[in-house]
Amino acid sequence: MHAITIPEPGGPEALVWAEVPDPVPAEGEVLVEVVASAVNRADLLQRQGFYDPPPGSSPYPGLECSGRIVALGPGVSGWSVGDEVCALLVGGGYAQKVAVPVGQLLPRPEGVDLVTAAALPEVACTVWSNVFMLAHLRPGETLLVHGGGSGIGTMAIQLAKAVGARVAVTAGGPEKLARCAELGADILIDYREQDFVEELHKATDGAGADVILDIVGAKYLDRNIKALAVSGRLVVIGLQGGVKGELNLGALMAKRAAVLATTLRSRPLNEKAAVVAAVREHVWPLIGAGTVKPVVDRTVAMTDAVEAHRAVEASGHVGKVLLLAPQAPHHDQPR
Repeated sequence: MHAITIPEPGGPEALVWAEVPDPVPAEGEVLVEVVASAVNRADLLQRQGFYDPPPGSSPYPGLECSGRIVALGPGVSGWSVGDEVCALLVGGGYAQKVAVPVGQLLPRPEGVDLVTAAALPEVACTVWSNVFMLAHLRPGETLLVHGGGSGIGTMAIQLAKAVGARVAVTAGGPEKLARCAELGADILIDYREQDFVEELHKATDGAGADVILDIVGAKYLDRNIKALAVSGRLVVIGLQGGVKGELNLGALMAKRAAVLATTLRSRPLNEKAAVVAAVREHVWPLIGAGTVKPVVDRTVAMTDAVEAHRAVEASGHVGKVLLLAPQAPHHDQPR
């Protein structure tokens, strides 16, 4: 098969489409023929040499995919060859085939085509595990989402609205904010022109946000604490604005608030399986009903992953940038 490899870390041009050995599904895994994958910020970090895959996992980028099961590893039940699926991956999505633990498989949701399904696993699992399983966002509470136009942001807006929360977003420019409004965001803040703490307090009569989903990290830490409501929960899932910040513990204590921080990729298999199972139970029915929709900015050929990475780095997109895999050769065909 072929996959996107990274012979040397660097810019987008470091991504090289090359022939590599086919993966073999281990105990409790299936082999998926990839139809599409999606670009995540973590892939950009991996390409630059800053986010190596966990030991023993696929060296190729790609934290999610959609496709069809073409082989079952030992001990697999409940899935069949030919099933249309999407999957949360530890890596290896930028390839024609990938081996996936069964606990990280999801059936293609009703009403979503197989290519578009590649836009769902990472954002659905990230948002559900952080906003709902960890921060326990409740109906009537206010969620602030930084980067409302991102894949994570577009999913967070829709899921929070689906459970009856009020949603504030930050995004860069009126076009992105307009898209966030279309998805249901109530409070729109242009981080380039406005102070999000001030705008949020204005919109909430000084109360602030009950939950903040943050992709920025250190740069926003102090202001996020100021923006939190009493008993608020700040969840940090990205570090685009640095890793070290100063935390005013007095302000945190006065609000009886919490700072939580997570990653998804490095969690053990059983934790990922629990997140995926919760997403299948709670999120998949909302997608099947059309209440929550995948948001895709564009689809690019996987062989042109360089172009896709440039697009994500430029931050001009709304939702997900997908990579369309070329048809993988079958085992009985010469390669």
